[in-house]
Amino acid sequence: MSDKDRPAPDPMEAWIALTRQLGRAQVAFADFIDRAAKGDAFQIPDPAVVNDTFTVAWLDLLRDPWRLAQAQSDLLSRQSELWQMALRRLAGEPVEPVAAPRKGDKRFSADDWNDQAAFDIIKQAYLINAEWLQRTLSETPGLTTDERRKVDFYTRLAVDAVAPTNFLFTNPTALAATLETGGRNLLDGLENLVDDLERGHGQLSIRMTDDDAFELGRNVATTPGKVVFQNEMMQLIQYAPSTPTVQRRPLLIVPPWINKFYILDLRAKNSFIKWCVDQGLTVFVISWINPGPELSHKRFDDYMLQGPLAALDAIKLATGEDQVGVVGYCIGGTLMAATLAYMTAKRDKRVVAITYFVALTDFAEVGDIRVFIDERQLELLEQHMAERGFLEGRHMANVFNLMRDNDLIWSFVVNNYLMGKEPMPFDLLYWNSDATRMPAMMHSFYLRQMYLDNKLVEKGGISLDGVKIDLRKIKVPTYMLSTREDHIAPWAATYAATQIYGGPIRFVLAASGHIAGVVNPPAANKYGYWLNPELPALPQQWLDGATQYPGSWWPDWRLWLRPLMGDEVPARVPGEGQLAAIEDAPGSYVKVRLAE
Repeated sequence: MSDKDRPAPDPMEAWIALTRQLGRAQVAFADFIDRAAKGDAFQIPDPAVVNDTFTVAWLDLLRDPWRLAQAQSDLLSRQSELWQMALRRLAGEPVEPVAAPRKGDKRFSADDWNDQAAFDIIKQAYLINAEWLQRTLSETPGLTTDERRKVDFYTRLAVDAVAPTNFLFTNPTALAATLETGGRNLLDGLENLVDDLERGHGQLSIRMTDDDAFELGRNVATTPGKVVFQNEMMQLIQYAPSTPTVQRRPLLIVPPWINKFYILDLRAKNSFIKWCVDQGLTVFVISWINPGPELSHKRFDDYMLQGPLAALDAIKLATGEDQVGVVGYCIGGTLMAATLAYMTAKRDKRVVAITYFVALTDFAEVGDIRVFIDERQLELLEQHMAERGFLEGRHMANVFNLMRDNDLIWSFVVNNYLMGKEPMPFDLLYWNSDATRMPAMMHSFYLRQMYLDNKLVEKGGISLDGVKIDLRKIKVPTYMLSTREDHIAPWAATYAATQIYGGPIRFVLAASGHIAGVVNPPAANKYGYWLNPELPALPQQWLDGATQYPGSWWPDWRLWLRPLMGDEVPARVPGEGQLAAIEDAPGSYVKVRLAE
């Protein structure tokens, strides 16, 4: 429904609606206060950490009054330029903007931000002040590297929050909608806001998509298959073949347990899983449990033992094959690197080809996520997990959303609350909101041993199930996919593993980010990728010598994988091997959606 088609409310209707929504909001806030009083007020980021970050920056800035005065002079100069430009524009002269949004900034894409002088001035004034504040705080000389990273990150969040697009009277599109609907958009927006507060028990839980539009097994995660094995940590899905013959060696996909596996099986047209099946591969996928407090004791070792190693045993029973190819995505790839090092130490040669999707092993430079990981914050996190036995999925989701706050927070604030619109059905955002928990012991090990201390790349730095591992001893043929705009696993950080693994390595850099760069089917003909057979020490050297190719990297991966997967054999039907079918794909573990 367009804004013009939305009927204006009469005054009595508006008053009743306003009273009802404020009453609901009061109940939601009372719920939050009650939970906080009981000690359930844990947040990421911790408010005290944020406050201390800015305190350190401002105190350091105040120690140099001359530098502060110079910064203020620079700001006044820029503001003076803006007002001179504004006066010339109002006088009818053609002018160039003093400040312009960065490339890719969608907030000011509406024509009114350029066509109407008042809003153009508001926009430019905001951009000038935002850039000045970020630069001034970031350039304070007394900050450590970690302090500067925090200051940069939290200052960006602060200036994004006060953007004129986020407020009714400084957003021309929202103002126009209010006039056209007689305020109906604001009443609808208030109802959306209260709905989100109730869902978050007093904390804002922004709805990004129409959750009712999707159902696992009906219009997402629809590739036919059967669950053929399960334990307390995972279900193993074997997909039904779509070709009369398949390559002898099966393919095992190990997805992250921070999210659910069906990012690789959203719809038929962009399903990596279905595409692999159609390529004549026998595909198995691990579907991780969404753990509760009963699994709080589970270690990183358990994810290895009861995940890929258990899956390899089950695949042998299902197909009769000892050797397989494996794909590890994100933390699933980190797990597979550790698992292969463990298997190498045990002289276990069942994996003949390994593919890593945007997976970190060297955690020296991990980008913005480092902001949330230091000794103080980990202690707070561990105290919280000790009480619950796990980390709630909403906390991890919030971290990832903050890293792209304009796209994943403020755009929905504008759409849902100012414009009063319902979020559109979008399968990717449905998956994004399907959060999973993290067992306390595993998550603490992962953050401390890898993110904080970077032990995984040290020879014998980590022991799994009593075995010291060394990534340098892995000789399995390796395909590494990274994505150029990845904000979770920066590509330069993932590239570091090319200098660690033994054996042949093919490194591929795809365009776009952590999800879109991976889920990029050939039929879409989007983005492109870079290849360079040489593996110099520095990632920029690799990129400088790389050749760019159009479209999806999937066919390149298939060409690389084909000679490693054996000859053709008759296609296998799930449940007809030594493992009986338990239930239809996508299984029951993935369907657990937790209301926290």
